[in-house]
Amino acid sequence: MATFEPGHLHFERHALNDDDVSYNLCLDYEVSEDPQEGKGMQFTLHGSAQGKDFNESFFLPKDQAYNFASNVTKIVEKYGIPKTHSSIGSVHKHYDAMFEDVRVQLGMKSGDPVKPEHLD
Repeated sequence: MATFEPGHLHFERHALNDDDVSYNLCLDYEVSEDPQEGKGMQFTLHGSAQGKDFNESFFLPKDQAYNFASNVTKIVEKYGIPKTHSSIGSVHKHYDAMFEDVRVQLGMKSGDPVKPEHLD
């Protein structure tokens, strides 16, 4: 199950058996300014994964904000969600809505430049 509203994506899964995974995750985000990177998006992922509570934040500069799912995947894998279940892409329509909201909030458009040092 997943729900989306601007600034907030919630997704959860309840284990069907002992070999399955459970999580209840909220991804909140807002435009922020970093002294070195400039305008970008501050993300906070919080909730529980496999019964472990967590709250982690990360900042992505404007030209990298589209890549938030990669950071989310790494965080949930750290808390015990296996790679087979760690992609938020499975909540595709909500992910697409969030992607569009991030784009609008940051004023991003196709063809915007990317800092070369962010390509490493």
